[in-house]
Amino acid sequence: MFDTLSDRLQDVFSKLRGHGRLSEAQVDAALREVRLALLEADVNFKVVKDFVGRVRARAVGEEVTRSLTPAQQVVKIVNEELVTTLGGRNEPLAFAPRPPTVVLLAGLQGSGKTSTAAKLARWLAGKGRKPLLVACDLQRPAAVKQLQVLGEQAKVPVYAPKEAGDPVEVALGARAEAERTGRDVVVVDTAGRLSIDTEMMAQAAAIKDALDPTEVLLVADAMTGQDAVQTAVAFQEGVDVTGVILTKLDGDARGGAALSISTVTGRPIKFATTGEKLGDFDAFHPDRLAGRILGMGDMLTLIERAEELVDREQAETMERKLREASFTLDDFLDQLQQVKRMGPLSQVLGMLPGMSQQLKGVEVDDRDLARVEAIIRSMTPRERANPKILNGSRRARIARGSGTTTQQVNALVKQFDEARKMMKQLAGMSPKRLRKMGLGR
Repeated sequence: MFDTLSDRLQDVFSKLRGHGRLSEAQVDAALREVRLALLEADVNFKVVKDFVGRVRARAVGEEVTRSLTPAQQVVKIVNEELVTTLGGRNEPLAFAPRPPTVVLLAGLQGSGKTSTAAKLARWLAGKGRKPLLVACDLQRPAAVKQLQVLGEQAKVPVYAPKEAGDPVEVALGARAEAERTGRDVVVVDTAGRLSIDTEMMAQAAAIKDALDPTEVLLVADAMTGQDAVQTAVAFQEGVDVTGVILTKLDGDARGGAALSISTVTGRPIKFATTGEKLGDFDAFHPDRLAGRILGMGDMLTLIERAEELVDREQAETMERKLREASFTLDDFLDQLQQVKRMGPLSQVLGMLPGMSQQLKGVEVDDRDLARVEAIIRSMTPRERANPKILNGSRRARIARGSGTTTQQVNALVKQFDEARKMMKQLAGMSPKRLRKMGLGR
């Protein structure tokens, strides 16, 4: 979503790095480009004006003029002010002192509200909570069924009416059910409309008044740009939202909503979704997103995702095999599947510091991973364990079985062979030598 903005900002900073000292005129010229980049990214013009003003006030002062690395100091200031614009810090979900905690989701139809309810419930369950999903969207055909299907996938129970009725009564019944069954968080999916209207807002307000929720979270579609900001303002006035969940943050829109919504509404972005899968949901961290926009990567999120998805025992076994240089194509396939579970390859690589700039103009295609997987799966167990036995006829058979070419099979085997040779060389080195290379502990 932020690729174009990220490229523009990094180009601005690269020009600044060519100067030992920065004059006020040079800072102003750079900030003009920053302002244009933000406006083109569909960031609210008032937010842009305030942001650029804060950066300029710091960038033409002693903070930069006395610095030995003025360009880096400007980047640091932009990063800090970007974090402030995005909300400053992660605002965790508030929980009621006495359960159940009620989380009311509101938003327009099409913002991904129902799927977000299931994602939030799954996320809560992963944190040791016992959530209950509540189907109060009785306006949209099949909304109740959709939530039931998603709840089953997330392994979270769903409270839903057997027939159409009053959503307020359903919400109250759900709360009583949660108290009876020991469910400590109630996630309520409310009805949406294609546009804001009095009836929808009144219904959301009625459910809120009846339940007295701990959190009222607006589900806003980041792909809609400034429309998302206007929607947030309307819901803020109508039901006094306590926070925002931004959906579709993995889309190819310009990203202005993410950079505007917190400042305009005065409410924090608490969560964000980055894909269609139930696991593509996490707490929103302003500092991490700012780092990604400025090409600094997001190692913390990458580490957290790896810790959540990678089996520790399997990782230790793999480390031992790497040290012993007994790594096979079966092991490589296991590693490939673990990487795939972490998300699209371009997204994973984008979290590595500096990688976004290096990948500029390079198309990272997840189909390449699928192709490698198909080639390895077309091999026999004996061939995976010992690729040296792969003669011409075997390679031709593998290519036919995987829907690839013999050249692609050859390339994979060659790359794997070179990797094994490198592992053997590393295995023979002393710990002191490895540490000098930055590879040992």
